[in-house]
Amino acid sequence: MLEKIIAINVIIFLLVVILKPFIGGALGYFELPPNFSDALMQPWSIISYAFLHYGALHLAFNMIWLYFCGKLFLNLFNTKMAINLYFLGSIFGGLNFLLFYNLFPVYFADKYFPLIGASAAVRAIFIFICAYMPNNEVRLITWNIKIWYIGAALVALDVIGLSGVNAGGSLAHLGGALLGYIYAKQLVKGNDIGKGFERLLDTINNWFKASKKGNLKTVYKDKSKVGGYTKGEFSEFNNQKKIDIILDKISKSGYESLTAKEKEFLFKAGK
Repeated sequence: MLEKIIAINVIIFLLVVILKPFIGGALGYFELPPNFSDALMQPWSIISYAFLHYGALHLAFNMIWLYFCGKLFLNLFNTKMAINLYFLGSIFGGLNFLLFYNLFPVYFADKYFPLIGASAAVRAIFIFICAYMPNNEVRLITWNIKIWYIGAALVALDVIGLSGVNAGGSLAHLGGALLGYIYAKQLVKGNDIGKGFERLLDTINNWFKASKKGNLKTVYKDKSKVGGYTKGEFSEFNNQKKIDIILDKISKSGYESLTAKEKEFLFKAGK
């Protein structure tokens, strides 16, 4: 499923490259704006921004990280939890971005840009892994290093980045990282905080399944037919069978062997 998310991100990027000269202004509806009021007017952007990339390097970096994190994550956990983390990471990253931009508008006045990219979602998955199994080691060139060291370094870089041009991106990263950390620590205690969101996704998925079922044709049994024949055809077929039986009886035993009902039936059929 994470590979499908990577594919969706790549396809959207290619569509943006092709269509941007024609629909450039419309792309703003899928970016997450810094203003709460603007964000409320396009609530879908709290998720759609995480599938939007304008630079090839930005996309490549996020998707390589997602692939790497996905391989580590799916060794221990199921796909549904990975999806929960991806979407919840993007939502919390977006909310953290909105919160700080609106609480400290003066500080972020010269860094007032809409949010795009899957970084917060990817950061949530990676920090989850760091918090859940901090002593796990990964190989960097020729050295083995504990994974939580990498996570701590990334968080430190994001804190430093708050004073840079991409302060909005750093805020989103920190929001995603916080979600990943809390998710992991709660899971260690036996609490899966993503279950509610998972049920929501399952409900939405069932809506689409129901609509697909609704498009299927329902075949009703035609009660006007018997054995594949209309009632008139079946009655005619049945009468002919009776006539054949009576004629066969006559050929074997003569007309006098017929009962009164058989003689009456044959007389009516003859008419």
